[in-house]
Order: sequence, then C-alpha cells, then structure tokens
Amino acid sequence: MLTIRLARTGKRNSAQFKIMLQERTVAPGGRHVEILGSYSPHSKEAVLKEERIKYWIEKGAFVSDTVHNL
Repeated sequence: MLTIRLARTGKRNSAQFKIMLQERTVAPGGRHVEILGSYSPHSKEAVLKEERIKYWIEKGAFVSDTVHNL
C-alpha cells in the first residue's frame, strides 16, 4: 500500500520535511516512489505538487494525518 507522508531532513534544530509517496512498510526517509513537495515548520511554508497529490489519492494512496492537515 502506498502512503503520502513526511520525511524529516535538515540540520539539528532547523527541521525541514519532504512530502513523499512511499510504501507503507518502508521507513520514512527510506526508498520513495515520488517526492510531492516540501514543508518548513519554522516559516510555515508548504510547497505542494497538488496535481500529483490528487492523482495518487485517486489511485488509492493513503494520506497521513499530518499531511492531510497541510
């Protein structure tokens, strides 16, 4: 099963997150199918590929609660 979720990147005390499509059994930050955007919690800035996210949801991908709130 595919899921859209966050993977943490960035330095210590300066978090950045990638929004990625992965198999549900793969650890976050591991092997991914596609990168769908990014999120910076410090500046509250989210860059999303909305068309691709909608496409994958139509294909049956699940969305994590945090990504759903974005």
